[in-house]
Amino acid sequence: MNVALGLLTLVAVVCAASALARRLNLSIPLLLVVIGVIGSYLPFIPAVKLDPELVLVGILPPLLYAAAIRTSLVEFRTNLRSIGLLSVGYVIFGTVAIGLIVWWLLPEIPLAAAFALGAVVAPPDAVAATTIARRVGLPRRVVSLLEGESLVNDATALVLLRTAIVAIGGSVTVWQVASDLAWAAGAGVVIGLIAAWLLLQIRKRVRNVAINTSMSLAAPFVAYIPAEEINASGVLAVVVAGLAIGTQSPAMPGGASRLSQRSNWATVQFLLENSVFLLIGLQVRSIIEAASGDSLGAARIWGVCAVVLIAVLLLRPVWVFPAIYLPRLIPKIRRADPAPPWQLPTIVSWAGMRGVVTLAAVFALPEDVAHRPVLVLAALSVVAGTLVVQGLSLPWLVRALGVRGPDTKADALSQAALMDQATAAGISNLRRNTRSDDPPEVLDMLERRTQERNRAAWERLGRSEFSDRTPSKRYVQLRLDMLDAERARVLKLRRTGEYAHEVISEVLEMLDVEESMLDSTSDNTDLDSRPDTRPASRPDTGGVPLGAGGCEHLQAVGEHPVPPEPECSDCVREGTTPVHLRMCLVCGNVGCCDSSVGQHATRHFRQSGHATMCSAEPRELWRWCYVHELLG
Repeated sequence: MNVALGLLTLVAVVCAASALARRLNLSIPLLLVVIGVIGSYLPFIPAVKLDPELVLVGILPPLLYAAAIRTSLVEFRTNLRSIGLLSVGYVIFGTVAIGLIVWWLLPEIPLAAAFALGAVVAPPDAVAATTIARRVGLPRRVVSLLEGESLVNDATALVLLRTAIVAIGGSVTVWQVASDLAWAAGAGVVIGLIAAWLLLQIRKRVRNVAINTSMSLAAPFVAYIPAEEINASGVLAVVVAGLAIGTQSPAMPGGASRLSQRSNWATVQFLLENSVFLLIGLQVRSIIEAASGDSLGAARIWGVCAVVLIAVLLLRPVWVFPAIYLPRLIPKIRRADPAPPWQLPTIVSWAGMRGVVTLAAVFALPEDVAHRPVLVLAALSVVAGTLVVQGLSLPWLVRALGVRGPDTKADALSQAALMDQATAAGISNLRRNTRSDDPPEVLDMLERRTQERNRAAWERLGRSEFSDRTPSKRYVQLRLDMLDAERARVLKLRRTGEYAHEVISEVLEMLDVEESMLDSTSDNTDLDSRPDTRPASRPDTGGVPLGAGGCEHLQAVGEHPVPPEPECSDCVREGTTPVHLRMCLVCGNVGCCDSSVGQHATRHFRQSGHATMCSAEPRELWRWCYVHELLG
């Protein structure tokens, strides 16, 4: 009963604190740590002892797997060099540097124990960094680099920690360390690929949603446990399995299974990654009390903790800047991947918050190590210090450096362009597979629904004053009201007992499925309601997949000035509402997109044959060819 009550309290506090942090725009990890610290000093809350096996085996694999299945393998490969230099090179550098500093400060402890503490505090925690990164709006490449680093750096740190612990009781050579790293990495990758292959084979043959979801939840342990049994890196095995499964799953049949797994993993990830920060705070009192009785004295103990924290803060930029810029001195690398502006490595250097892996791993130190409580307190100081110092200052640093996150307008344009390609492929497949006896009304309905989804993507680019009047937005509003009425009637009929429970449940499930589809299409659609803090002269086309040089139609036309207050004359004449204005690049005619009732831009193309147009909306610089369906 006490365990059940503790888990219920943990979940309740995590949910309440996360909701409060979002409402107040605070850092969720930092708020949970503060709540945990306060809780550790409350007399009615029992002391919490963090079991390293619970974290390293029960929490870390699912967290890494949840991150890996959402990671783009393409982006991971693109940033592979930088990820390797941070997740392997920096961890080794940090382990050695911190180890030597700790040994200099505490010559009473073995050098191997000092290196063990270095391995413990070396890997940054991705949850804290990326949570803040997404909140303040960092460029995608920075977020991808931080996430990619976090997927691998724990594996490096844990292998080094394991080797250092062995060295505490004996001697270890540099060759042994290198061989341990090579074996852990190589065998971990192989085990991860085997686990992914087995799970994907099951996924191909089993269509049951419950079974597929259960296998997905078991996947991290299917990879982790065999790897650890042969002294390979279980962490790396989980990461490889997650990357492989996340890449291959979308190509497999079974959309319901993917939706179920996505929903379940979102819940698991939310609870685990937020619970660990609460657990960090709950450790504070017991760790401080254990270290206060050490013979070194309070002044020396806290001095060691302060020096280790400062070293951790300074060593990361010492490594990051050379790791990013030195490889680009090679002409081949520089041509393929130009050097980023100095602001980006500055942010990567400062996004080095440590988390629960650091605190859990330090408890793996043998009990008989000299001054072990002091080493544990030093690890806690690094975790708390980086969360406070870097966590609180990172948003300010991002704003001060003028770094911008992903361009929402460019994302919407990319989505619309991609949806155009998908829609064209779907309609082409429909027409290719149509039989002569297919009912015309069915074919019309299929084509109409596909086109409506495509038009909704283009509506997201329209002006904010029309956002509530676009056909798709109005459709969602009216359909949600209809579903509420339909559900209320079904629930009223359920009370009469005239219908079987199974029948009622199936009808309610169908209504829920449709509502979830409407909710997913309406989420984050009001892009223009977000503040635009960019300079007015900066174009909004960064990252848009434009045609390579454009087609002959796009290359043949020049730029036409857009009227300061463009309007669709056809809409004015017909009394209809314009949606996302477009201007013909041949004659300058302004019309509205296909989401409007009149579809005047497309009608102008069909009547005039003028193949190219551009957006007439503010801050949008893109062109379109009707003939080749190509952005330029």
